[in-house]
Amino acid sequence: MKKVLFGLYNDDTELIDAIHGAKEAGLEIMDVYTPFPVHGLDDAMGLSESRLHQAGFVFGALGLLTALGVMSWVFTRDWPIVFGGKPYFSFPAFVPITFELTVLFSAVGMVITFYVVCGLGPSAEAKVLHDRITDDKFCLAFDTTNMSQGDVEKYAAFLSRSGAAETHTKTI
Repeated sequence: MKKVLFGLYNDDTELIDAIHGAKEAGLEIMDVYTPFPVHGLDDAMGLSESRLHQAGFVFGALGLLTALGVMSWVFTRDWPIVFGGKPYFSFPAFVPITFELTVLFSAVGMVITFYVVCGLGPSAEAKVLHDRITDDKFCLAFDTTNMSQGDVEKYAAFLSRSGAAETHTKTI
């Protein structure tokens, strides 16, 4: 169970300014929630680029090796039949299936990786701080679980100073 203090902002520029202010004040931001993607939010929070594309490359290479390996084994060792005078290992005939398996492995692998990293799945339970975050409000949240009452008041005062329209506390 986490105790979360969060402020709701009316505008994305107010949110970005509040994030910069929190960084300058040395406050540890738990997360930021927005109803739509906000340009520059990753840079403001200091987040690094996602490595999901690297996982996509690995899964694509696995698909390529699987396709070439299985077709090579089937057509040269397991069932070597000459089709229309072609050699046993006919790479041009393998290209379409190799391409399709590369795309399939890459797509399915990246979706599964994304779900695992984000903690999503059939048994995942949505932790909603406030109903308006998905509608028209921008949220800056702080984890106050292990903080003293003085620190919580310091964080709440920061939210008020930074222009938060509403400030709430919720246990999730």
